[in-house]
Amino acid sequence: MSSPSEMTRLLSKLGALSPSGYSAALHIRYAAPLLLDVTFPGDWIKHYTANAFALRDPMIAWGLSCEGTTRWSEAGMPDPFNIMGQAADYSLKYGVSVSCGEVRSRSIVASARSDREFTDAEIKSIAKIARILHQVSEPRQQLTPAQVQALRCIASGDRYAAAAAKLGISESALKARLVSARERLMARTTSEAIQKAKDINLL
Repeated sequence: MSSPSEMTRLLSKLGALSPSGYSAALHIRYAAPLLLDVTFPGDWIKHYTANAFALRDPMIAWGLSCEGTTRWSEAGMPDPFNIMGQAADYSLKYGVSVSCGEVRSRSIVASARSDREFTDAEIKSIAKIARILHQVSEPRQQLTPAQVQALRCIASGDRYAAAAAKLGISESALKARLVSARERLMARTTSEAIQKAKDINLL
């Protein structure tokens, strides 16, 4: 997995190509992405979440069943709940989706704008960024035994002092192991690192 700074740079480039925002769901496993970054309008995110649209979103269905790129207007997916029509009311009138990766670890990136369709050149640029994001966000399949031990202690409910005593190390050494595990998994918190490690069967 790449560094947070590289991810930030790539997401910034994606944002520059997405006037009305984007959604980057990277490495979807067990119906949830390992990494998710969304910059669509806040009101739309609230509406989308409140109505559980993720379970019925035609573009998520497209992304899980196809690889490649498509303009939203050309996807040809059934939309019985008029999710795309509602999205247009929140400045998400035109969009493009990119789907890449094996189905067991699929990434779906969507970019939107309110004024016009994306050009072929813009779609090509967005697709390139999406594929690089998919590659660099691939989680490392190994943690060191020390990192696994530290995460397991915290996952089982031990506080730092108790976990350090159990492992026979100092509290600062325990924290260093947790920091390195978070960095390897690109997690912002230890709780997030524990969940990601579980998702990829490292814990």
